[in-house]
Order: sequence, then structure tokens, then C-alpha cells
Amino acid sequence: MRAALAALLIVCSTALALSGAVRLDELPPQARETLARIEAGGPFPYARDGAVFSNRERQLPIRERGYYREYTVKTPGARGRGPRRIVAGHGGEYYYSDDHYRTFRRIIRP
Repeated sequence: MRAALAALLIVCSTALALSGAVRLDELPPQARETLARIEAGGPFPYARDGAVFSNRERQLPIRERGYYREYTVKTPGARGRGPRRIVAGHGGEYYYSDDHYRTFRRIIRP
């Protein structure tokens, strides 16, 4: 019973964190540029681009460590890296966050 309840909590928290989906053409141009860089294998402008995203808060579906990688999306007017990120899953899925990992939207590609 306890394990089932824990699993339900993980599913619910993931569902809350994923606030829907976003189409590729709805993303800001900087996010589309970052996605193109990811798919081309670089080059990346930030040292942390490609680092393991550990998903500690369990905002995304639970996977083994190293499954997710994070990439910075330039934020006009922001100092440093800014709050926008794309997280790439090893299975080819992409998630966009414009609030420094508080919420994610899965990127839907045509």
C-alpha cells in the first residue's frame, strides 16, 4: 500500500509540473536556436550546456541518472544564463522551462 501511494505521488507531482505541451513554432526564437544546436551536437555557448539534469524535484518522468541533459536558452536582458532551459531526454524527447525548472512543457515537433 505504501509503495502504491508513493508511486501515485510521483505520477501526480510529475503531471502537475508538466504544464502541458508547446509546439515548436510557439517557442521563442532563442529556444528554437538552442534546440537546433542540441540536434547538431553543438557548438554550445555556455559551459553547463549538456550537463546531466538530475531531476531531483521529479518534475519530469522518472528515469535513471544521466538520462536527461540540460541546455541554456538565451534570455534577452538577463544577466548570466537567465531562467530558460531545454532539457533533452535520451529517448529524443525535449522539455522547455521558462522559469528555471519550476514548470516544464514537452516540446511537440511536427
